[in-house]
Amino acid sequence: MKKHFALIMMLLLCVGVHAESAKRILDKAAATVSNPGGVRAHFQMISKQFGNTNGEIAIKGKKFHATTPDATIWFDGKTQWTYMKGNDEVNISNPTEAQLQAINPYNFINIYKKGYKLSSKKVENSYEVHLIPTDKSRKIQEMYIIVDSSSYRPTHVKMKQKDKWSTIIISQLTTASLSDNLFQFNSKDFPKAEIIDLR
Repeated sequence: MKKHFALIMMLLLCVGVHAESAKRILDKAAATVSNPGGVRAHFQMISKQFGNTNGEIAIKGKKFHATTPDATIWFDGKTQWTYMKGNDEVNISNPTEAQLQAINPYNFINIYKKGYKLSSKKVENSYEVHLIPTDKSRKIQEMYIIVDSSSYRPTHVKMKQKDKWSTIIISQLTTASLSDNLFQFNSKDFPKAEIIDLR
């Protein structure tokens, strides 16, 4: 399950100039993911630490819904439901602020705003923003965020944790008008699933 939390954390997440310009680039990228009606995207993760997978994600404010071949996660801003397809089980939890920082894409896309030194450079049709934490005890040791220079949509996130790199490829990012019901688990859709309430 931690693999999927890390994957979502790394989702949504999304110029040879100084840090000011790097922050401006990420501000614009964060704005594309923070569309009031929500956004949808496809992702592919390549990681020796967490494994390789792919799926779809929808984000609206602090809410998110993600699907992979192994799991589906709903988060409505307070409660999180994680359905594990392999054992037909749903875990329910109320994540703490610290846990949300690690798994909520909305928090992840804003991680650069505090505690990171930023630099950036232009690479063909993209900006490559490099993030190094000012606090060496942070879980994310180093990160690159690749942003399309015309649309300011994040296309790649490369992140180092425990001296291992993971790469997320983001595609088909589109704005949407998403219903709040999308971010809540409906037990009627999974009548045989075992419900485990961890709250």
